[in-house]
Amino acid sequence: MAEKETKKVEAKTSASKKPVSSTKKGTKKRAIKFIKKGVAHINATYNNTIISISDMNGNVIAWSSAGINGFKGPKKATPFAASIIVEDVCNKVKNFGLEEVNVFIKGVGLGRDAAVRAFNANGINVTSIKDITPVPHNGCRKPKPRRV
Repeated sequence: MAEKETKKVEAKTSASKKPVSSTKKGTKKRAIKFIKKGVAHINATYNNTIISISDMNGNVIAWSSAGINGFKGPKKATPFAASIIVEDVCNKVKNFGLEEVNVFIKGVGLGRDAAVRAFNANGINVTSIKDITPVPHNGCRKPKPRRV
């Protein structure tokens, strides 16, 4: 009697399973745009270096950071990490046919110069370099004088 009940349970579970298709319905493959000229934003802080490349309209094509490439802790802000990040971004952008970039650098980290040099080393011409690091004109309000 117990055997009949288990057979019924097995039959129900096997009938309820449906084959799952590996492709999703309604998704389209995106056509690859060929972009000759783009903009590279380098954010070099004391703790990390982040690089994003966009087309001239501002649509981000590819980006990378030191953490994605396996660097941890204080190694993320080194010039070596910046060159590896640029190499990773250039490999992602090769499918788009990018040849020239305008570089905008923000921040005071060590990876600033190494990132710009790495663009030329990876076959992407740098047409212009602009520093857009924010500078305080008046700064923060001073603390009130201490009363003793």
